[in-house]
Amino acid sequence: MTLNVVVPRCAVLLAAYNGKKWIDEQVLSILGQRNVSVTIFISVDLSTDGTYAYLEEKYASFNNVILLSYGNYFGGAGKNFFFLLRNVDFSSFDVVAFSDQDDIWFEDKLHIGSEKLIDYDFYSSNVTAFWVDGRDCLIDKAQPQVQYDFIFEAAGPGCTYIMRTEAALDFKRFIFEKQDKVNQIVLHDWLLYAFARSNKYRWFIDMTPSMLYRQHANNQVGANNSFSAARKRLILIKNKWYRNEILKLVSLFDLEKFKIVKYGLLNGYLGNLYLILHVRQLRRRIRDQLALALILFLNLF
Repeated sequence: MTLNVVVPRCAVLLAAYNGKKWIDEQVLSILGQRNVSVTIFISVDLSTDGTYAYLEEKYASFNNVILLSYGNYFGGAGKNFFFLLRNVDFSSFDVVAFSDQDDIWFEDKLHIGSEKLIDYDFYSSNVTAFWVDGRDCLIDKAQPQVQYDFIFEAAGPGCTYIMRTEAALDFKRFIFEKQDKVNQIVLHDWLLYAFARSNKYRWFIDMTPSMLYRQHANNQVGANNSFSAARKRLILIKNKWYRNEILKLVSLFDLEKFKIVKYGLLNGYLGNLYLILHVRQLRRRIRDQLALALILFLNLF
């Protein structure tokens, strides 16, 4: 299937949970995308604010807004996105995109992403984070990709991800085949990036923001640009959450043969020193490389 079409057909997979307060802005910004044909598939995690009933009533007359069956409790966005991937038939579309419930997409997000997918298999972008008090800032994830970054980080916020349908179908087959291990992964966007890079797919990270990325108390991850956000991540690192997620990916993609895994991740504190020597190949951003090197040296990893 080629993407060199007049109007790309886009399947948008939207995961929602207690999102009634913000979801209209998100849905309307997707329906307002220029130069593409959009169908939104929405899966609502078991909620307490009436999100599903609201969507059912509000968008009943929209033939391009489709609600999946309701009543499942996922407990996190990752499992909800895996549910969407498994249960939506997007094989007739040209591209597939992920969406959160509370952001605002720029009107050319899907068009620009679809154009890039003529030459690439996956697309993601920077975002502009914004807060209710009027603050905003650029979240820059568009540094050049390095050899092993996919083991240690995602390509950026999953809500920016757009993929060629053939690649999305390959990922769908993968999560069916590896369902038990996949369900143990917390972050779907990190998993998808690792899948793509492990399988030699071409990934483009756009330095131009494609959306407004809403920040509030309910963000599962959110922007890492404050002391409190850094503190939250440091706690996760000290509790070995970060290391354990990396090791899950190593197991899932059979990466034990990589020297960075054999002599680094699986070799105790000597392995930490090995990782420090190769830290420029582990994360894309210099600031993150320095932070990871310090964490490894202090044996917090």
